[in-house]
Amino acid sequence: MLKLGYKASAEQFGPRELLDFSRLAEEVGFDSVFVSDHFQPWKHTDGHAPNSLAWLGALGASTKRVVIGTSVATPTFRYHPSIVAQAFGTLGSMFPGRIVLGVGTGESLNEVPSTAMQWPGAKERRDRLREAIRLINTLWTEDRVTFEGQFYKTDRATIYDKPKEKVPIWVAASGPLAAAMAGQIAEGFICTSGKAAQLYHDLTAKVEEGLGKSGRSNAAVERMIEVKVSFDTDPQQAKELTRHWAALALSPEEKTGVEDPVEMERLADALPLDRAASRWIVSSDPDARLPSPRVPRPRPRPGALPKALRRAGPPPPPQGRRVKFSLPVCFDPSSRRKPGPTRPSPSRLKSGPRLSPGLRFRVACPRS
Repeated sequence: MLKLGYKASAEQFGPRELLDFSRLAEEVGFDSVFVSDHFQPWKHTDGHAPNSLAWLGALGASTKRVVIGTSVATPTFRYHPSIVAQAFGTLGSMFPGRIVLGVGTGESLNEVPSTAMQWPGAKERRDRLREAIRLINTLWTEDRVTFEGQFYKTDRATIYDKPKEKVPIWVAASGPLAAAMAGQIAEGFICTSGKAAQLYHDLTAKVEEGLGKSGRSNAAVERMIEVKVSFDTDPQQAKELTRHWAALALSPEEKTGVEDPVEMERLADALPLDRAASRWIVSSDPDARLPSPRVPRPRPRPGALPKALRRAGPPPPPQGRRVKFSLPVCFDPSSRRKPGPTRPSPSRLKSGPRLSPGLRFRVACPRS
C-alpha cells in the first residue's frame, strides 16, 4: 500500500510558510513531511534556503504524527558527520519513530560558497558519504568514539542524547554506484522523477544488487521517488508554472561548476518552456493521470483529500518495485482553522484550480 507524503520545497517558500503548509499536510492525512537542505536555492530571485535542521525541530514540535526528515542533507562538507549525528540524535530523542535522515553526496551550489572548498569528483564524494554514514551510526551506538577515517576523525566523541530508536538513513542516488551503496548500507533509497524510464529500473536493480552483497533481504530498504507535478485547469498555465524550477532541467554538464544562484537562474531562464517543463508531469485533467489498477491505491480518511487529489494519482511504479512519489500542490495557510479533534474538510485546501510546482507531495510504499 502506498503512503502519501508532502515535500516541503524550501527553495521557493520561506520557513514560516512551509511550516504552515506542513502542519496542514498532517491535518489532512498525509503520512510524512520531508524537506530539502540547501545552503542556496536554484534561483536567486525570490529564492529561499532555510536551515533544515532548525526547521525540522520546529516541525516536530508543531506536529504529532507525521514522519519527518531531510531529502536530502549532505553530511560530508559544510556539515561534519559528528554534527549531523548530534542533530539527528536530538531530533530522534525528541520525536522517536518519526525521524529519517536522508543523505546525498552533495552539490557544489551548496557546499562551495559556504566553505570556499575545492569541489571533488564523484568517487571521493561517494567515499566520503559511505565513511560519514559509518561514523554517524557509530556515534549513535557507542561512547567516547575515536575515529580515524580517510576523511573524518573524532577524539573520544560522545553523543549524549542518542536516539533510543535507530534513526533510519536513506541514501539518494541518481547513478548506479550510489544506488548500490543504498542497498549495502542504508535503510532507504531516494530518487527524483523526470528522467528516462530505464534509469529507474537500473537504479532499483542496483539497490537489490547492494542488498544481495550485504546479505540483507529486499524488505530492508525503503524506496522513495519524488514526483513533480504541475496542475492547472488551463494547460498553458500549468506549463508556465514550472518555470520557477527550470534549473532542474539543466543537464549535469550545463550545471557543473555553477555555484552562484544568479548564474544558475540565468541559465535556467534561457531554456525554452518545453524543456523547463520536461521533468514535470504537467496536466490540466486529473483523469488523464489515473494510476494503473495493478498499483494499490491509498485509502485516505474521509475528508482527508480534495476530490481532485483522490482521483489523480502518481504514475505506476515498475512491476515488482517499491518506490515513492512526490506531487506539487499549493496550500493556502490563511484557510487554516485552529486544530480540532475532527478531521478537516477538503474545502480547507486552496479552492482555486492552480497547483503550483513549488510544493511536492511525497508518496511512499512501505516495506512488504
